[in-house]
Amino acid sequence: MFKVRVAKPGDCGQMLDIYAPVIEESATSFEYQVPSPDAFWERVRKTLIKYPWLVCSHHQRLIGYAYAGSHRSRKAYQWSVELSVYIDREYHRMGIARILYQNLLAVLELQGFYTALAGISLPNPNSVKFHEALGFTAIGVYQNIGFKFGQWHSTGWWERPIQSYAAEVKDPVPFSELLDSTEFLQIIEATNNELAEKIKAD
Repeated sequence: MFKVRVAKPGDCGQMLDIYAPVIEESATSFEYQVPSPDAFWERVRKTLIKYPWLVCSHHQRLIGYAYAGSHRSRKAYQWSVELSVYIDREYHRMGIARILYQNLLAVLELQGFYTALAGISLPNPNSVKFHEALGFTAIGVYQNIGFKFGQWHSTGWWERPIQSYAAEVKDPVPFSELLDSTEFLQIIEATNNELAEKIKAD
């Protein structure tokens, strides 16, 4: 059974099982060292105050996660978010990342965010194809912005609207204030139903 839910402290070990190879074997992440479970949970905990951090499990084994974070700290940027998703290699090309991202975007719209951004270390044609299939468009490249594994790496940026841009806006609602709301629970329920139907169809 596949299930999407909010991340919790006990998930950190399995999330790091997914994330560690990305750090150690690729420039997809610009981190150099795998964080400890405690340090990783502190990262998740701080994120969950304002932004969603969702995980997907299969028969209670965590197989992927997706989250949002701030783009920049100054107040006028507060309606924009950066997104990331990581999936266990055994579950690639099953549509899990797409469903997690769509769920994440629905939650972000509920919170009152307007623009989603994704930074992609280049070259990464699979990630580019994934994001563009979800409506993201390329907006520019930071050339030679990161140094890892003895060479320079460029990062491309993609964006998509989360909802129609309003002339007047309210501050986004912190994610921690939506956890028990009917609207959020409905998004999670709909996502889990979509997962169940997809797996049946496959």
